[in-house]
Amino acid sequence: MSFELVHVLWRPLVEVSILTVAFYYGLIFVRGTRGWPVVIGFLVVLALTFVAGLLKLDVLSTFLRSFFAFSAIAVLVLFQPEFRRMLAELGNLPLFNSAQEQRENIEVIVQTAERLAEVRIGGLIAIEQSIGLQEVVESGIPVNCEATPEMLETIFFPNNAIHDGGVIIKGDKIANAACIFPLTHRQDLNKSLGTRHRAALGLSEETDAVVVVVSEETRQISIAYKGQLTRNITLQDLRAFLTLVFVKRSKRGLREWINQKVRRSGGTPTNGAS
Repeated sequence: MSFELVHVLWRPLVEVSILTVAFYYGLIFVRGTRGWPVVIGFLVVLALTFVAGLLKLDVLSTFLRSFFAFSAIAVLVLFQPEFRRMLAELGNLPLFNSAQEQRENIEVIVQTAERLAEVRIGGLIAIEQSIGLQEVVESGIPVNCEATPEMLETIFFPNNAIHDGGVIIKGDKIANAACIFPLTHRQDLNKSLGTRHRAALGLSEETDAVVVVVSEETRQISIAYKGQLTRNITLQDLRAFLTLVFVKRSKRGLREWINQKVRRSGGTPTNGAS
């Protein structure tokens, strides 16, 4: 009997589970985008339809059901940008990126940091991971071009119209430039910490992005990740850290890397000490 029950129910359970996960991640994906208010309105109409059915409000129920008959086409039209971005980002998942491709992307960041430091140009680069940066992206200017050291240096060149703010990297693409990152609200930071470093730390507190900072005053390179800011690192340090995050994906290795920098600097990574 139990075997027959499992045989009958396993397909509906699998289908419900898949639809639930897809619905959840769909909401997470559109949250914070321009389509989010439309989703809220759609859910309100859905709730009204349910209530109208319970109260047997036949006229209202008929009208709302007619609305849902055309909702599939409306969703495709209203959410066309979100669907296009979702399909594009599926191709950028780590599952589809080889270690060689990740190492090439890492070299782009390392070479960019080196070039910016040499000519004393400030830079703020956020590398997106699993948490989308839609809210930040919408505050910037779409670029959508291949990420190269030359292009990144051109963006941050002081006379460029979009040199202010940060750049967002998605895979091997520059997604947006001139982005405004959220500043950290921490009060225990060194007062000498500038706006660029505070923005990097603030973004790392709210997302899992890796944020690379180049100081135009000191030519120092810093990394902000998961609420920790590590300053004055070498190019070798930068390459090793990015490799741990994007290629080896070793949490233990990251902890050891951070602890090593703490011992070298004689302080905590987030206190702003050089």
